[in-house]
Amino acid sequence: MSNSSSISHFLLLALADTRQLQLLHFCLLLGISLAALLGNGLIISAVACGHHLHTPMFFFLLNLALSDLGSICTTVPKAMHNSLWDTRTISYSGCAAQLFLFLFFISAESSLLTIMCYNRYVSICKPLHYGTLLGSRACAHMAAAAWASAFLTALLHTANTFSLPLCHGNALGQFFCEIPQILKLSCSKSYLRELKVSVFTVCIAFGCFVFIVFSYVQIFSAVLRIPSEQGRHKAFSTCLRHLAVVSLFLSTIMFAHLKPPSISSPSLDLALSVLYSVVPPALNPLIYSLRNQELKAAVRSLITGWFQKHQAAC
Repeated sequence: MSNSSSISHFLLLALADTRQLQLLHFCLLLGISLAALLGNGLIISAVACGHHLHTPMFFFLLNLALSDLGSICTTVPKAMHNSLWDTRTISYSGCAAQLFLFLFFISAESSLLTIMCYNRYVSICKPLHYGTLLGSRACAHMAAAAWASAFLTALLHTANTFSLPLCHGNALGQFFCEIPQILKLSCSKSYLRELKVSVFTVCIAFGCFVFIVFSYVQIFSAVLRIPSEQGRHKAFSTCLRHLAVVSLFLSTIMFAHLKPPSISSPSLDLALSVLYSVVPPALNPLIYSLRNQELKAAVRSLITGWFQKHQAAC
């Protein structure tokens, strides 16, 4: 038997047993992370440099891209390192830092997706009050509240989790440090305090989900009353992009942490964790920019300007 004071490192879940599959996973993770870095980096640069994109929708999209970058940079590099060098270890302090950062960025993303839903609700259902409800100061306050609440949530969970005595070894059944896996190592009944906090956080996430669903019921009711078919199509396409991101992100998180133990398995847990930690940061830029002409034009202008400066310098 061991306790948390004697644990110097944790053992993460190996993504594969054979060397060939380990290298394949490394290449897949490298491709996904590069796609996420490129896509989110272009969105951040385009919104920051394009003055015509300084609107509430693109301001929140910039914040979402920042949370996506932070999320994938917290978990994937260590998984790539372990696959490349055939190792499973992560230090005790490194695990605590990874847990804190992952919770920070994932909580911020949940809050930002809810705020972006509110932005769409106001723009479609209350267009005459849009400038009042979503002015620059209000947007800044909402974004600050999202990041501040994410910081407090991550700090609370990390402090609670790593204050628990660990009596069941140091092997985690996940490719990154995650609260449910660390709780499995805790002593009998010592995890109840963190479990209560986790249930409270899941309830907040569920509340966000209910708010989003209720908002979209109002949004779709308003869209159906738009007389122009082109206007309805534009509104639906904008809302469905956001709804796709929200559905993938929140549904996988809630299912991963609320599913009954009878259907739990290492392979299912791994697949669900990849769906909410790795896939959204890579897909979000594609989903949001695919049909957005303003954003695509800004990205093209940014890339063209970069090539012109590069050619002039050469």
